[in-house]
Amino acid sequence: MTIDLTGRIALVTGASRGIGYFTALELAKAGAHVIATARTVGGLEELDDAIKAFGGSATLAPFDITDMEAIDRLGASIFERWGKLDILVANAGILGVISPLAHIEAKVFDKVMLTNVTATWRLIRSVEPLLTRSDAGRALILSSGVASNPRAFWGAYAMSKAAVETMGRIWAAETEHTSLKVNLINPGATRTAMRAQAVPGEDPEALPHPSEVAQKILFLASPDLKDSGRLFVVRDNCFVDFQSPA
Repeated sequence: MTIDLTGRIALVTGASRGIGYFTALELAKAGAHVIATARTVGGLEELDDAIKAFGGSATLAPFDITDMEAIDRLGASIFERWGKLDILVANAGILGVISPLAHIEAKVFDKVMLTNVTATWRLIRSVEPLLTRSDAGRALILSSGVASNPRAFWGAYAMSKAAVETMGRIWAAETEHTSLKVNLINPGATRTAMRAQAVPGEDPEALPHPSEVAQKILFLASPDLKDSGRLFVVRDNCFVDFQSPA
């Protein structure tokens, strides 16, 4: 199915690599103007070059997602320049450490929660007014399988993603009677730097490339999408399955 996003404005966090990078590319290929954020300026510049190579357009906004005031400024800047936001892909996140709960350093635990949970809430707070100004606002929030199937030693990350899933479902319920559709995405095991950090002995070639996952989740940005408050799971074969909230 061809997705036409011509003239639409999309914000992607964590866009300098991995799923965020390739999702930004897919959105631009579909015609959206992409606002790309990440800490790594070099990765954002590479993304900008790749988007320009096929005639797309992007605006780069390099900053640390844990800078709450910067998130607020971003929302204000989007309003001043475009007056709305059509698509949000809340992708930025960190793993922290694979460790027994009692062995996690407090500063590491706090950083995971700040990056994965608090920053996502702050982003919602900043851009909800912009998304509801769109005729078909779409919010996509990246989650993980460990949110609902927690594993030993994945404590901080699993808890953060469980919180993010709950946040997304609450947001969907609160905006049920608007044009905004909010959905969650579990991309499954994917060939990313975070996955390599979490499972260092795994063969990355056995995993789907993030570009494959990005192609599969693009349809959630479509103005024709009717679903909201759902968890979409990308299976190992890269087909998208969806589950209703419990």
